[in-house]
Amino acid sequence: MTTFMQTAPSQSAVYWKLAAVTMIWGGTFVAGRFLADSLNPLFAASLRFLLASAALLLFLLLARIPLSRPSPRQWLQLALLGFFGIFFYNLCFFYGLHYINASRASLIVALNPAVIGLASWLLFKERLSRAKVAGIAICIGGASVVIVSRNPQWLAGHADAWIGDLLIFGCVLGWGIYSLFSKGLNQSLGPVQTVTYSILLGTVMLWVTSAASGQLSLGALQSLGPQQWLSLMYLGVLGSALAYIGYYDGIRQIGATRAGVFIALNPLTAVIFGALLLGEPLTWAMCLGGGLILLGIFLCNKPLARVGKKGI
Repeated sequence: MTTFMQTAPSQSAVYWKLAAVTMIWGGTFVAGRFLADSLNPLFAASLRFLLASAALLLFLLLARIPLSRPSPRQWLQLALLGFFGIFFYNLCFFYGLHYINASRASLIVALNPAVIGLASWLLFKERLSRAKVAGIAICIGGASVVIVSRNPQWLAGHADAWIGDLLIFGCVLGWGIYSLFSKGLNQSLGPVQTVTYSILLGTVMLWVTSAASGQLSLGALQSLGPQQWLSLMYLGVLGSALAYIGYYDGIRQIGATRAGVFIALNPLTAVIFGALLLGEPLTWAMCLGGGLILLGIFLCNKPLARVGKKGI
């Protein structure tokens, strides 16, 4: 019989790890701003995941972990993850921002927990309790408060804004597929191998697309200063390699729905980093939104903690 005292410490460790992952992802918005005027977005994404690939391979080398040999079926699954989670996501994200601003895009990306939860219920028959549904809804509401309170005028659109909305919603779909269809690979290959292969494959796709569209620029690369290189290192090593492994390991331990709801912390951590590093204002409305996000995460994860307490 599994007791609550046995399961609680491991559950807490997973929660803290996922919170750390979303804090790292929140910092990527700040790092991205430092690169915005220096590199073409597609080229920046290609460099980011090239650094992520190098970091992952170096980690495997230092840890003396050999790369496994996926079966043909696993190669197909890994290519699917690389396409939707790395290549497709970044294309939709960067080109979507040509039509709408970051705040409007953030509101759409905040739908991630709801899409993951709904897809888990429809495709994998994962149970969605009332507490989970309420938690997801409260998370989305809290993220919306945080984003809108930064500057409501940033949400204004124009005639072509619907194109940007569709592209950013493509990000949500791409990330949902990346989160949901990793379950079998996470169990058979493990999070490190799954993330490494998916990022390697996605990186190849990004570089091929960048080269084909003429986006590669050696001159732009040579003009980067220390701040831009540090931003790239942060995006590649922490925001991609480390964070993706932590997220996938969280999915393996508590499931896609409960892990996915932590994504709602993204706008909150982005606001906090913006206040600390860029001098952006931090308002009471943002604090209220942050409290709602934390409450939603608690509600989404609380029911399973009770199940463990009963020893089921």
